Parts: sequence; C-alpha cells; structure tokens
Amino acid sequence: MLDPFQLEFVQRGVLELLLLCTGAGLLGTWIVLRGLAFHAHASGSATFPGLVLADGLGFAAPLGALAAAIAFALAVAGLGRSRRAIETTIALVLVGALSLGVILASDVFHSGSGIETLLFGSLLTIEDRDLWLAGAASGVTLLATVLLGRAWLASGFDADAARALGLRSALPDLLLMALIALVVTATISAVGALMTASLLVVPAATVRLWTSRLPAWQATTVLLVAIEGAVGLWLSVELNAPPGATIAVLSGGVFACAALARVARGRRALAVAAALAGTMALGACGSNSSGSSATSVNAVATTTLAADWVREVGGERVKVHGILRPNTDPHDYEPRPTDVEAVSKADVVFKSGDGLDDWVDKLVGQGGGDAVVVDLSAGLPGLRKGDPHWWQDPRNVDRATASIADALAQVDRAHAATFERSAARYRDRLDRLGTAVDRCMQAVPRPERRLVTDHDAFSYFASRYGIEVVGAVIPARTGQAQPSARDVARLVNLIRREHVRAVFPEHALSDRLARSIARETGANAGFTLYADTLGPAGSAGDTFLKMFASNADSMVRGFSGGSQRCRPAT
Repeated sequence: MLDPFQLEFVQRGVLELLLLCTGAGLLGTWIVLRGLAFHAHASGSATFPGLVLADGLGFAAPLGALAAAIAFALAVAGLGRSRRAIETTIALVLVGALSLGVILASDVFHSGSGIETLLFGSLLTIEDRDLWLAGAASGVTLLATVLLGRAWLASGFDADAARALGLRSALPDLLLMALIALVVTATISAVGALMTASLLVVPAATVRLWTSRLPAWQATTVLLVAIEGAVGLWLSVELNAPPGATIAVLSGGVFACAALARVARGRRALAVAAALAGTMALGACGSNSSGSSATSVNAVATTTLAADWVREVGGERVKVHGILRPNTDPHDYEPRPTDVEAVSKADVVFKSGDGLDDWVDKLVGQGGGDAVVVDLSAGLPGLRKGDPHWWQDPRNVDRATASIADALAQVDRAHAATFERSAARYRDRLDRLGTAVDRCMQAVPRPERRLVTDHDAFSYFASRYGIEVVGAVIPARTGQAQPSARDVARLVNLIRREHVRAVFPEHALSDRLARSIARETGANAGFTLYADTLGPAGSAGDTFLKMFASNADSMVRGFSGGSQRCRPAT
C-alpha cells in the first residue's frame, strides 16, 4: 500500500509538499479571513503570460510567474479600497491574462508542453530550485505572520476599527498581496497556475468550517495541506492520474465532506465521509498491478510513432512503454506516474527529437534512473530547423530504425543480430511503401498536388513526393497554436485563387475550422490525415506503415476529387 513512497520521484514530490504546507496553510488562513480567495485565484491566472514569456525567452519560468503575479498585486493595491473596482479588475485579469498567455504561446513563441505542465503542475518532475523556492516561500510567510499578523487580523475583522486604532498604513496589505504572489509562484510546480486554490484556499476554508480560533485554524490548515498533498500524490500514483488534478479533487472532496458533517452534525454524515474515503483508498489499492516479464530490455518511447518503431525492431525481447497515447499531440504533455516510473526503470529512452519532445530530458533527469537517451533525429540529413516532423519522409524513418537497432544491441548484445534482422525487415517494408506511394503521387498531375492541412506538419512529405504546400489552417508547426482572423481570411482567399480541391483535417485536432473554411471555399474536407500521432488500435493509422499509407490515400483522393485511390501494401 505504501510502495509508491519508495519511489524517488514520489519522495521528492512529498518533500515539495512538506516545504509548501507552512506557507500555503498560513497564507490560506489570511486569504480566507480577508476574503481574498478570488484575488488568490486570479493571481494564479495572472502568472500565465509571465510563464509563457519566460519560457519563450529562455528564462526560469518561476521568475516570469513571480514578476507577473507581483505586477498584478501592485495593480490591485493601486486601486485603494474600492471593492467594486478591485473585483472588476480581478475579473478583467482572469480574462486578459489567459488571453494574453494564449496569444503569446500560440502566435509569438509557439510554446509546447512546458506551458501545459506549468498550468497544471507536475509533482513528478520536481527540481532543486522548486524545493528551494517552496522552502523560501514558507519561511517568508511564517516571518510575515509573526511580524504582521496583528495588523492583518485587525483589518480582517474590522477595517474601520483598525484605522481608528492607528493602523492607517497600506504597507501591511501591500505586503500581503506580494506574499500571495510569492506563494502562488511556489505552488505552480506542485498544482499549476490554474489550481493554486487547492492548496491556498480550499484547505483553509475546510478548517474554517470547524474552528474560529486563529492559532488552531492556522496549525490545522498547515497539517491538512500536508496530508491532502501527500495522500493526493499517493492516489495519483495508484490511479495513474495527474498529481495536481488529483490533489485538487481530493481537496474539494474533503471540503464537501466537512461541510456535510457540519450541516448534519451527526454520526451519519461522518460515516458517509469515512465510507467515501475508504472507497477511494480501496479503489486505489486494487488499481495498480504488475506482471512479470521475461523481456531483456526495458525501453521507453516518447511518441506513438517511436513506440511503434521500437516494437517492430525489438519484438518480444523488448518491453516498450509508450508515454504518449494515440491521438495525443506530443506538444501537449503532462507526465503520469507510470511514465516517470517507467523512465526510472528503463534501460534506454527513445525520443523523436528536433525539439518535439525535449520534455523527456527533464523526466529522465528527475526520474532517478540511469537510462540512455537516444535522439532519433540525430544525424538525419536535411533536417529543417523548427520542423520536427521528419518521419513524414520514410527515408528518415529508415535511418531512425537503424539507430534503434544499434541502441538495443548496446543494451542486449546477446541479441544484437536479432535486432538487426528485425530492423532490416522493417526497413525493407518502408522502402516498398515509399516506392508505392511515389507511384501513386506520380499518377496525379503535379498542378493538382496542392496541400492545405490543419497545421504545418507535412513539408517533409511534400518535398519527398512533389507536393505544393499551399497553406495551413493553423500556420504553425504545433497544433496548439491559434489562427488569427487575418490568417483565416488570407487562407480562404489563397484557396480560392489557387483552386485548391481539398482541405485536409487531422485526426488528433478539431476539424471544425477546417470544415468551415472548406464550406466557404467549396473545397472538400472529407479526407483526414495523421500528423503527429498514430490512431487508436483498430484504426486506419494504428501503426506507422498503416498511417503513412492512409495519408497517401487521403491525399490522392483529395487531389483528384475522389477519382483516384492509393492503396499500397503495408
């Protein structure tokens, strides 16, 4: 039952929570006492553009988050004591900060998975700087509580009486706002910018239901933050769920049970709460099972594509853990407990490379293992900077397959010949597929080979088979970006001017905008492509070879108006 706490990454996560609990617990009581819960939530949202800016410019993300949160605190403090103006400003910040963050992430920096991790937290990849920041935030909060607690308490109970007693300086309140900014920044690594309330507000509000004595309230809240954090992390490992979200759900559940017990004030309510907690624990205990394996190599692959190649080369000798799931954008990634555990036990980790999945380097570094990381894009000729979709040319996959065989042979030398033979067979199939697709494309007149896709992911395919890339619905290398109205209007005019027959949506992305553009231009949007990920089992793209053949067929049908097909053997 307590096995997860033997894992190094879980121990670091617990340490992070223990360092945070004093700051989050103490500050949470002041937030609830002063009615600043909305402000604390908005402060977390306000960090989003700072996170994106720091990530895009190569600075430490906490610096950007702290700067944005402090700027927000100063803006709110500058409004004086007009509660209506403060609440209006906070509401505007919630919308404006998220909107600015989206614009920066999608149109300026084209940010990837690092931003998602910062928005939703990642207790599984805690770094030393996160621990130092958490400890510093708690230390400053404890010191500020000792020095300014009376002023905050007086203002919280009766602001007018506090002023009558001579507490007229705005400095204590300004320092409280700055402290919220600091602790919010420290909690980002644990639960993310969007769920800071699960540590800063909900535990304090839960304890407030049962006590009105400030010392008891503060001490119990600190303890509750630590308990909910540790139990939430344990549950996330047992259930293989995101830690930040699990802690948030647990925190909300405990508050609901406490409120129910307070309303009923009877044994029945307490029994219901205990039953709910017991059900969660039993469900978790039965959810994590593992079987024995006779394989010789434990391998981890970041993308669905890389996992497929490793399985083809490794066969039964290699146990492959694929991190990303089918129809999951590799730019959008948050590690699950099983991913970190697999990395910590892996002999070798394969990543697609060229900037697509650099998040795995941090995962390996913090996972506690000693796996060798193999970048499958390394050494490939003709790589295009900023375009990581090199697998759209099967000749690149041929070379990557050879790299996989070499890496597996280094781990299991006794079966090096087996890996080499498997790689040779797969490379032969790749060569036949590439040649067949070339014949299909040559059957379509070159002027008709005009490609418009959801996002710019097919330049390698286009170069290999003589296709003109006219444009993309999302004019970026990542499907996470958002097109502007000008981008859409320009693409509509381009499709009409070039007489493009088809707009190709992608399986892993919403097709609503692509289909809307198709309706407006008269193009066909009925042929769908696989770009960054394989499809689920049983689909037309559940292996790389099938995916590539399906894409070729869709393109030929779209280019030819449905009059031609491409059905190469896989």
